[in-house]
Amino acid sequence: MNKTKGKPFLELFASSLQEDYRVPLLEFFAFLYALGTFAFANIDSIMPTASEEQSVYMLVTSITSFPILIFMILVFKNVAYGLGNDIEKGTIQTIFSYPLKRRAILTAKLLSAIGVALLVLLGIQIFALIILAPDMILPYMGTVVLTYAANLSFPLLLASIILFATLLIRKGGLGIVLGIVIYFAISILQSIALFISMATRSALSLQMLAGFNPSIALQYHYGAFAA
Repeated sequence: MNKTKGKPFLELFASSLQEDYRVPLLEFFAFLYALGTFAFANIDSIMPTASEEQSVYMLVTSITSFPILIFMILVFKNVAYGLGNDIEKGTIQTIFSYPLKRRAILTAKLLSAIGVALLVLLGIQIFALIILAPDMILPYMGTVVLTYAANLSFPLLLASIILFATLLIRKGGLGIVLGIVIYFAISILQSIALFISMATRSALSLQMLAGFNPSIALQYHYGAFAA
């Protein structure tokens, strides 16, 4: 019974992969991940007074900015246009004909849309970190994992908002516009919160915003907002 259920799931997953990552899309984004990782890695910029854990955080953060932006573009495209097109064109009815529960169908679609992109990003970046500074990275893998979890939480939150918006309005284009608007709104709020925090010497505004973007809390913890 498990085998008969597993085969339709794998078929749907493979079909979603083919739709989300038409050649050479995945290869192109993997190249951008690698290019951004090595181009932005800057070990020399780490403060000499920083602790080893702070240094690991700074190094990981230095290589994540551009690749995570590329990751967001890819995921937004997959979630909004992939699922949105299925709904608009009516192919979702064909997908529902698979002998799978709806949660299994959604899982297959999300593994393709987000899971593969996430694995490629983390695989390339962690491999690059081990090449660039193995003596620094390997003893502090916990800090590395925590930094990635914090930095990826906001893009994944936006992806979930786009997913729900796409399911509600049934138009992928509007869903991705909503995600972009929220992204820039939170970015502006972060700048305002940082200004207020520096002017009042209080971290309250940053703590409030950290509920939406946990990477802010990590930046504050490691002194990135120090005056």
